[in-house]
Amino acid sequence: MGMIRLTLFCLLALSVLTPARAQSLLKQADRQFDRLSYMSATDLYEQVLKTPAALTEGELRAVRAKLAYSYRQIRDTPNAEKAYRELLSAGDLPVEYADSYLYYAQALAANGKYREAQEAYETYNTLHKEDPRGSTFTKLYRDVSVLSKNAGSYKVSFLDVNTTKPEFSPIYYRNGLVFVSSGGGGGGMKRVFGWNNSPFLDLFYVPEVTALKDNAPASLGGTRSKKTAGPAKAGRTLGRDDYTARTANDSRTVGFYGGTNVTSGLGYYDTQTTESEVFSKTLNSKYHEGPATFSRDGSRVIFTRNNYNNGKYRQSSDGINKLKLYTATQTSGTWEDVTELPFNSNEYSTGHPALSKDDNLLYFASDMPGGFGGTDLYLSRWDGKKWGTPVNLGPEINTKGSEMFPYVDQKGNLYFSSDGHAGLGGLDLFFAQLTNTGDKAVAVQNLGEPINSSKDDFGLVTDGERKMGYFSSNRKNGGADDDLYRFTRDGPLYPCRELIVNVYDAQTKMPLNNTLIQIDNNEAGEKKQLTTDGDGNIRLCLDGESDFKFLATHTGYTDNQIGFSTKGLADDKPSRLDMPLTKPVWEVAGTGLPPVIRGRVFAQKTRHPLAGVNVVVTSDCDDSRQEITTGPDGTYQFNTQPGCNYTVEATKDNMGTTGSRLNKDGTGSPDIAMFAKGDVIKIDNIYYDLDKADIRSDAAAELDKVVELMQKYPTMKIEMRSHTDSRASAAYNKILSANRAKRAAAYLKAKGISAKRLKATGYGETLPVNKCKDGVDCTEEDYQQNRRTEIKILTVE
Repeated sequence: MGMIRLTLFCLLALSVLTPARAQSLLKQADRQFDRLSYMSATDLYEQVLKTPAALTEGELRAVRAKLAYSYRQIRDTPNAEKAYRELLSAGDLPVEYADSYLYYAQALAANGKYREAQEAYETYNTLHKEDPRGSTFTKLYRDVSVLSKNAGSYKVSFLDVNTTKPEFSPIYYRNGLVFVSSGGGGGGMKRVFGWNNSPFLDLFYVPEVTALKDNAPASLGGTRSKKTAGPAKAGRTLGRDDYTARTANDSRTVGFYGGTNVTSGLGYYDTQTTESEVFSKTLNSKYHEGPATFSRDGSRVIFTRNNYNNGKYRQSSDGINKLKLYTATQTSGTWEDVTELPFNSNEYSTGHPALSKDDNLLYFASDMPGGFGGTDLYLSRWDGKKWGTPVNLGPEINTKGSEMFPYVDQKGNLYFSSDGHAGLGGLDLFFAQLTNTGDKAVAVQNLGEPINSSKDDFGLVTDGERKMGYFSSNRKNGGADDDLYRFTRDGPLYPCRELIVNVYDAQTKMPLNNTLIQIDNNEAGEKKQLTTDGDGNIRLCLDGESDFKFLATHTGYTDNQIGFSTKGLADDKPSRLDMPLTKPVWEVAGTGLPPVIRGRVFAQKTRHPLAGVNVVVTSDCDDSRQEITTGPDGTYQFNTQPGCNYTVEATKDNMGTTGSRLNKDGTGSPDIAMFAKGDVIKIDNIYYDLDKADIRSDAAAELDKVVELMQKYPTMKIEMRSHTDSRASAAYNKILSANRAKRAAAYLKAKGISAKRLKATGYGETLPVNKCKDGVDCTEEDYQQNRRTEIKILTVE
């Protein structure tokens, strides 16, 4: 009871800090911050902020910034978000605080607040245009669902080997799994890190992976486990080399494993159902060991350890103990001859080793000077006697953020974790195809949900097909609660292939809009039709492992058919398919019409050929007529005379057409599209000026064509469908589009078309023909495409 009273008295005294006491606490907090003891610093800075009046404006800003940064460093993202929000709400920050916008954005993303994170990244981008993270993360967070499109292919399960301590960075060894932890199988006393009394990390071993049991499948937000709530022990952030000074890159160091604040009340206890054991007493020392990698035959290990070997503890020139890579060989069941790799240094950290299948390539992470950002990935080659000089994997892999935890599968593909490539928050897992030399990336891909989450996901191992594997994540409770997960893939590796089909004039190279593309999926027996946009493009998401046929048809051009297959593709990056269309020979040559012309009649909506259509061809020279009936393939042919123009009409029950015209110079087309109820007739769209409903002169010319069509089919009824772009509010755009439709209908009435045959509807911004939706910046030409009125056929006889 006396201790309780003393504690309460101390807390009361701290709540009424005097200015002198506040300054004393500030010095203590800054001392802990400079020593990188961020957990202690957060407690002290929080106390200092209880008396803000005791601080100058500059001191108050500095305290808030250091508090926020300290929470960031111990991965307490909820408190980091709160602290950065308070810092930024106080007004614009001096230039030296510009990174606070980045850290705020990262905290928001780690807490799943992607829309707010997007805005914070946009602000950061205006201040640091040279940092691509501002633009790449902003783009992703406009539609983060792109990282969920493959979620159905994977099942992620929580392993019961997990304890209240961290377990992470699994690696295959023999028939089992080696991983990193601070306990869970070893006996006796462990040396603790003196600053905050927490255990160091060791390598542990599950001899048979078949003994690993899993719990219920884990979702993005985590999963239920057998762990029950309990008090968390105070201690340092496990797995972080936070006693390492900032390097020339001003970076996090290799020792960062995804841990965070273990004193935030999120601890829990669990009973292991799968026992693990200390991997090797000869490898595990009183300091950090792990992660590790093993040679193909299991006789050699390369592992991460503090700069401590053969009883010697070494420091950098500024008194910091770094991480190094060591190797050992197994003799008679014992790991012996522990030696450090030649490219280690007392001045920077190296760690997270990964060997290639043939043991000749070693990938690892380091914050050595000369990198792109925090920690970069490097490659060293075995020359038969020693490991060679490391080579940076370059900007395709490495970013201004941190890349770490590499792993190379049986096919030579690289997996790694990064917070610099756009992801869901914290560390995300990425996949990269490498060139045959192993030092360049062909493509980098975010693995998406459910393997990735808004928390830290890292340390993945898997087979060459990514059918099954293991990884570590702190998604369950955040903080230092790093746990092991198993994943299995039941669906296709790449279920969705983004494809852009581009149609253009083969001679002029100009895009052909309003081109109908018929898509046949041979595997599924499905067909659909799409129309190209103003750039001659359609955008698709195709099923994996399927064959497709694309048929492009455009009035005045010869059809083009091209095949495309998603089988055997090694990534899910967007593809492009070009489909040039050519005009008939006489149009290209400009030498006039040939003596015999063959045309085709088809349904406008489906592009299917129409048989039994009565086609009438009339000569402008002598008004002579030729009547032909289309065959099963929808084709017909007629004779021509030099120097004559021809008009082509077609009739079929319950269908209509705008007809066609062939000129004596060879221009025009004999192909005829016929419309039916529900179709939008193929005339040029009627456009409007921004925020206007007035009928422009170019629109009036198009409406006159509608008048002619209505006179040609006196019982036909139509709907005038008006649309707006996405600027202004949805409610306002609804009213504006309705006014535009009414103006267009009024124009037709003035030309003698009965009001009973006209319907006017405004759709506002709900049906854009391109990407220009809310939140998307577009050119004026793109916006113009959406300010339009379309003509839909309601009835035709």
